[in-house]
Amino acid sequence: MLEDYRIVGRRASDIAASVEAGVGSGALAPGTLLPPMRELAGVLGVNPNTVAAAYRTLRERGVIETDGRRGSRVRPRPPSAPRDALRMAVPAGVRDIAAGNPDVTLLPPLDGPLAAAARRYAEAPTLYGQDPVVPDLARLARAGFDADGVPAGAVAVTSGALDGIERVLAAHLRPGDAVAVEDPGWGSVLDLVPALGLRLLPVAVDDDGPLTEAVERALADGARALIVTARAQNPTGAVVGEERAGELRALLGGHPEVLVIEDDHGHSFVGLPLRPLGGVTRNWALIRSTAKAYGPDLRLAVLTGDEVTLDRVRGRQRLGPGWVSRLLQYAVVELWTSDAVDRSAVALSYGMRRDGLVRALRERGVRAYGRSGMNVWVPVADETGAVTRMLAAGWAVAAGIRFRVRSEPAVRLTVSQLAVAEVPGLADALAAAVRPGAPGIRYD
Repeated sequence: MLEDYRIVGRRASDIAASVEAGVGSGALAPGTLLPPMRELAGVLGVNPNTVAAAYRTLRERGVIETDGRRGSRVRPRPPSAPRDALRMAVPAGVRDIAAGNPDVTLLPPLDGPLAAAARRYAEAPTLYGQDPVVPDLARLARAGFDADGVPAGAVAVTSGALDGIERVLAAHLRPGDAVAVEDPGWGSVLDLVPALGLRLLPVAVDDDGPLTEAVERALADGARALIVTARAQNPTGAVVGEERAGELRALLGGHPEVLVIEDDHGHSFVGLPLRPLGGVTRNWALIRSTAKAYGPDLRLAVLTGDEVTLDRVRGRQRLGPGWVSRLLQYAVVELWTSDAVDRSAVALSYGMRRDGLVRALRERGVRAYGRSGMNVWVPVADETGAVTRMLAAGWAVAAGIRFRVRSEPAVRLTVSQLAVAEVPGLADALAAAVRPGAPGIRYD
């Protein structure tokens, strides 16, 4: 229960703020059971409807969750404690392979594209009332979607993949709805879902993406939406393969009311083909960001989907930021039409490092996963111990807790900062850190 923390306030907003303050300070720990609404109303001398409104606000903000007669509790990982807060400081002299950044030597220079964008702007300055999507960008994005077999649909532009995912979720779901999300999966999505007041249903993954039976269980448990990473899944490197895509499409065909969101952030640095799931259900969206392939500061993603979803996303966007800067859109058009970097060479470069590390670890008796992208996922028996021992060996790796809900402990290694010659030494250090001989965690 609340122990020494006292909730105060006469208005619903004040009561909600008091609870949030307790969560933010740590006085109300994750899992803390809040008083029943009538009980708290009596203590505060307010109408129970006032407390009910405060609890509703807290649910919508993702601070608490309510489970019928079991009452309301502080969420296990409320938005005031995001997973990125679990990042550790990297001591001087330690190699950082935890951050998840791309190899800057494989990113194209932006001075030329930005200069070209400035020239276009000088010729025709952006004014209110113009189309939020630059026609050239829409044409190029749609051509790319068509080439990959993505169903027909209009194009919207958002400020990155996470912004797109949030807008699509908000376009269809309401607080309390359940969302099926990969576990392990992208930590930002695992934070976003509860922050929107939605319930998170973890779905196990293997090298081919979400397990069909796990998705089926989530749908049976009431999932209103499914978020899938098409390629370069973070943190496992999974890719939705042809057979798995067929299984998922067949399953989703029996649930036409489910919203399907595909994150294809790996489209420009992964050589494996896309197997789209969109179009099987009534509402769907596929999102492609430019961050990993062209630079994290290029905050732009293109999005396509069904007509209702796109109308809602673009309509709500008009009432907020209005549009993503056309200067950035012009720059992406320039990058896509005169890219100075060979995309296949980028995929090959990441693949050599990633595959080399996975192979070296398996040769040393360590299970490792990384079918695509720039990350390698290594299940371990003792996550904290492995991270600590790797630090002592001169390597900073990411603790798996940032990326998982119910899945087993693991560590994530980002290969983008590695030289191929460093792989054997890193594999030796990790093999020692995870204590070969301890029970492994199997995906298959």
